[in-house]
Amino acid sequence: MTERIRRPIPGVGVAVIRDGDLLMVKRGRGPNAGLWAIPGGKVDYGESMREAAVRELREETGIEVELGEVVWVGDAMGPGVPPAWHYTLVDYQAQMIGGTLEAADDAEEVAWVPLGQVLGLSVTPTMPGLVARLLEGLIGEQHDQVG
Repeated sequence: MTERIRRPIPGVGVAVIRDGDLLMVKRGRGPNAGLWAIPGGKVDYGESMREAAVRELREETGIEVELGEVVWVGDAMGPGVPPAWHYTLVDYQAQMIGGTLEAADDAEEVAWVPLGQVLGLSVTPTMPGLVARLLEGLIGEQHDQVG
């Protein structure tokens, strides 16, 4: 009997910041259900990472964005050995350009959360690394504007 080879599943996330607030969704199902994270999900076969990011954000929140650069890359793994799940994630920054914000698809809730307060929520394990990168970027932008 041959053993099935397990591989990581590609996933994307979208960090939308508006007036210092980060767009967050409370996950309604799947791994980490009930925890807060940026909108995102799996990449469909034949879809680019960027296309998946825009689609997932629209499906979960109803908003349209102009996608920017990659801000964070990492892995999310479930418990156990081997892990119950393994996603390789690419998170993009984006700017909201339209749509009406509402929780949809597998997002139980949506909220704009001050970036400095995000880690006070019950967040997914990858959020602290992303928030650190976002805060570094904001500090760098402020320094560039002053200098």
